[in-house]
Amino acid sequence: MPTPGVHREPFVHLVDLTHERALIAWGAFFFEQQQPGGRWEIVDDERLPRVAGRHTCIGAGAEPWGRAEVLVLGADGDLVARATTEASSWAWVDGLEPDTEYRYRVVVDGADWADGELWDWVPSGRGGNDLAPSGRRYDLRFRTWPHPEDPTPPVRFVAIGDYGVGIRADAESSRRQRRIADVLETLVAHDDVRFVVSLGDSVYRGEEGRVDQEGGGEDDDWYSSYFQPYRLALARVPVLPAIGNHDSADTEGSDDRAQVEDNLHLRERFHHGLETASVEPGLFYRVPYGRDLELVCLDTSVDTEDPDVHRWFQHPRHREWLERTFRDAAARWVIPFAHHALLTAGPDHGSDEELRAAVLPLFDRAGVRLVLAAHEHNFQVNQLEGRLHVVSGAGGQLDERVPEGFEEAGTLAWAAQAHLLLVEVDGDRARVTPVAGLLDGRPHAMTALSPHNEILEPPFVVHLDGSPPR
Repeated sequence: MPTPGVHREPFVHLVDLTHERALIAWGAFFFEQQQPGGRWEIVDDERLPRVAGRHTCIGAGAEPWGRAEVLVLGADGDLVARATTEASSWAWVDGLEPDTEYRYRVVVDGADWADGELWDWVPSGRGGNDLAPSGRRYDLRFRTWPHPEDPTPPVRFVAIGDYGVGIRADAESSRRQRRIADVLETLVAHDDVRFVVSLGDSVYRGEEGRVDQEGGGEDDDWYSSYFQPYRLALARVPVLPAIGNHDSADTEGSDDRAQVEDNLHLRERFHHGLETASVEPGLFYRVPYGRDLELVCLDTSVDTEDPDVHRWFQHPRHREWLERTFRDAAARWVIPFAHHALLTAGPDHGSDEELRAAVLPLFDRAGVRLVLAAHEHNFQVNQLEGRLHVVSGAGGQLDERVPEGFEEAGTLAWAAQAHLLLVEVDGDRARVTPVAGLLDGRPHAMTALSPHNEILEPPFVVHLDGSPPR
């Protein structure tokens, strides 16, 4: 029976997806009112045992919620695959067909998980935001990826970095992040976006004395910044994670990185040998989408464990993996992504010379034409030797100052607006469109400026032959 003044909000998470299997997780956050009719506040991890009788809410290490079944259904509604567990709050479901749409259910102790109306942070009539029924429900379906040996069909995906401090506060920073979350939700629901490339810094520490000042080291820190704003998208498409400086001990605490590993199930997804990943510690992996597209994640964070190595990509074991990955790359499109930008005009950071020295020769060898990064809290398109370096570090964080390093970075376009990237790969070209919000319910493309203050309209087109973008 529910405890008065306590609310449990369930979540469903499509963690990973391939052409033949899916990793699905479930969990919940708890909220309490200090007095009847008062505002809802999330239950801190330290209070969970007293309030909910649990120690964890979400993630790979979360205590099970009961006997669980994940049921995957075909277009006709018939059961095509099933996974059961009593030992975890996640499960891999195998035996799926490539490039096929499925619906799914999570059933815990005989009842559908998260089957009712969702409660979210919504504007309150008394000012600010509060937890309340939002009128939304999960649409639990996904489409598997094409077989790795089949030609890659035209594909759309989203890239987003530097998400922000969360949507709990009644502040412009929260409203920015909510706008971009609405864009992502719309693109996934209506525009056949197949996955999200995360460029790092998922959960930020906010300003001292304000809500959402937690940095990501506990489960409850992740509600307002990640699982609530993007929840409908997270139930439909997988996120390919990269590690940012705010996700590790670079800027905040080592517990942040441990929380990323747990909440994004990095061990279950990538700790399976050096052929497709190089981990423990560090996060380097490659993911094929059909035969012609491969995404390669680079860990650009600081190595705090080996005094002889400054950055993870300089570690001999990871370096060997990178050499092999880019030497043997067979896909037409090889798109590396990372948090720190190899090439940037500023204003807060310079181009990453350590990264540049380590990977540019590898990119040349593999014919890389498009590189995605964040860290700089704006939008930039920079060009070097026929290769486009796109910086997208304003998913919620924003720096409105004008960069000063346009010439050194080879900048073609920039903008100081919160946004995400819609990337479309089709044959021998890729189109990159920054999207800053919705207009009449549809994604609204964001214009940019040239270094000479000329207005530039997207998309920015990248060609495999290295010809200049439009």
